Amino acid sequence: MANDPQTSDTAPRFFIKGQYIKDLSFENPHAPHSLLALQEKPKIDLSVTLKSQKLEEQHYEITLHFAMRSTGGDKTLFLMELDYAALVQVVNIPDDKIEMILFIDCAFAVFPFARRVVSDVTRDGGFPALMLEPIDFHALYLHNRQQRA
Repeated sequence: MANDPQTSDTAPRFFIKGQYIKDLSFENPHAPHSLLALQEKPKIDLSVTLKSQKLEEQHYEITLHFAMRSTGGDKTLFLMELDYAALVQVVNIPDDKIEMILFIDCAFAVFPFARRVVSDVTRDGGFPALMLEPIDFHALYLHNRQQRA
């Protein structure tokens, strides 16, 4: 249909043109001893931050940065950092809405792929696969805006 806003040339939209691991680090500092059965469930500290940069007129890179530390007792079991990025093209999105689209909608679309990388790397590191819980990127965006204000 010619009047369908989804097919209109003026409809706001974004396209994920590519996704990639920008940086990845996994440390297993006490292997093989850290792989022995633990007496208690390991604790995992996780932080997530988002960054974006404009590459050219309609293209942006968004990066999801994950930093994880797993401890058991008084020992570090593993350390992991992942920068998972996406190349995003935005079309007909007002400048004042681009950051919100990148940090909420694009981050939400890319998260399952970053989650898979975390799961695979922790499993390949000798630990049970770490399945990250879904992230409320809207709440994270609002929190970060309040921090900056």
